[in-house]
Amino acid sequence: MKRKVFVTSGCIILSALFLTGCAGLHKLDNPYEFSERTALYQSASVAGKSETFAHDLCVVSKDTADSDSSVTAEAAAVFDLSDNNVIFAKNPFEKLYPASITKTMTALLAVKYGDLSDEVTVTKDAVIKESGASLCGIKPGDKLTMEQLLYGLMIPSGNDAGVAIAVNMAGSVDQFAQMMNDEAKKLGATGTHFVNPHGLSDEEHYTTAYDLYLIFNEALKYPEFRKIIGTTEYKTSYQGGNGKTVNATWKGTNWYMTGERKTPDGLTVLGGKTGTTLSAGSCLIMGSSDTSKKEYISVVLKARDHAGLYDNMSNILNKIVE
Repeated sequence: MKRKVFVTSGCIILSALFLTGCAGLHKLDNPYEFSERTALYQSASVAGKSETFAHDLCVVSKDTADSDSSVTAEAAAVFDLSDNNVIFAKNPFEKLYPASITKTMTALLAVKYGDLSDEVTVTKDAVIKESGASLCGIKPGDKLTMEQLLYGLMIPSGNDAGVAIAVNMAGSVDQFAQMMNDEAKKLGATGTHFVNPHGLSDEEHYTTAYDLYLIFNEALKYPEFRKIIGTTEYKTSYQGGNGKTVNATWKGTNWYMTGERKTPDGLTVLGGKTGTTLSAGSCLIMGSSDTSKKEYISVVLKARDHAGLYDNMSNILNKIVE
């Protein structure tokens, strides 16, 4: 996979009950223009192949960019994976804070390079004290498999699970962040920079709607990833640090999958990832399919609130079937 991106962020007042993290405002610069990115796609090539850099991907050009007054989020896009077609794109290269959508990359690294049967002993690094941070509830000394941690990461959006995965795979959060950034470059997501595996706000932690498409598109190639994001409730048991069995039930946060919002007619949600912080606003990336089994990736970044997030997502999903 290959691509690039960039731009802005701002502060939105949201209920602290829904925060996965929080940080002050920081204006992100946006040095890339459509012409520069398009030229790069056309000139670059896949190593060892004659195809163009983006031969199997959706490419956003200036002509593709759209405006729609019903799409009030800062950035949004819909990508047709079957035809490599961009159905809609608003500010696809704007550099924004991704909140917990970050976990898509964490999950990708785990399924691509990790062993899901590995037993992981949770370290004290997984203790997250930031107010409002979403957790799956694991504690230092607990023993879980990588597969269980992935469910804890993606279903209840456990920041603690993200750190446990990072430390197990790379030895530290910093080293895992380097893995994330290396993978982003491989995918062409050059408007992305990660500093942690969960998305708690940091001025140096950002991505774009287009880069998120590249990351999510790569992750969908793995059946394990599809299975996990398609789960709305996960029940599991693992060994606690005191040697006793811990029983856990983790529930998903995607309103289309939980029944709190109706999916547009003609579409089925395959799964995805939500994210919310004060800096990022309300965000969602997900996969869906239509009645002919064609698949799509849709992303909304920096919506005003949860209700507005799903209003925006439904509005852009309707462009698939209209």
